Amino acid sequence: MKISVGSDHAGYDYRVRVIELLKSLGHEVLDKGTFSPESTDYPLWIIPAAEAVANGEAERGIVFGGSGNGEAMAANKVKGIRCALCWSDETAELSRRHNNSNVLSIGQRMVSFEIVERIVKIWLETPFDGGRHAQRIAELDRYEAGTPMLP
Repeated sequence: MKISVGSDHAGYDYRVRVIELLKSLGHEVLDKGTFSPESTDYPLWIIPAAEAVANGEAERGIVFGGSGNGEAMAANKVKGIRCALCWSDETAELSRRHNNSNVLSIGQRMVSFEIVERIVKIWLETPFDGGRHAQRIAELDRYEAGTPMLP
């Protein structure tokens, strides 16, 4: 699978380490930076990582920051992106099973790298359940397209 990655300075270390993890698992990586631990603004790096998923250049994306919150918010500004902020095995699994997330956000200051390794593997391996959850994703897509929501 081709995976786009991006981070700001606060997620730099985990981005570098997860790139190596992804490669060891046989995935292709599209690295959108940042390429230095110097302070920088997260939208500059996260939005291009998310756009790569939205335009089909990558199948999924993983973004990193200090908390992961701003990164998830930035990624979710890109049409077609469903970015999930995950901090545990369960949040990673459910973000795929129920929400069909296509971008994963992780806060480097929030979880250990041991947990990150598990989150990434679970998120990559877990399929979307479809069924009743597919209708909910379709509702999000309709809203994003400007179609009024039904009561």
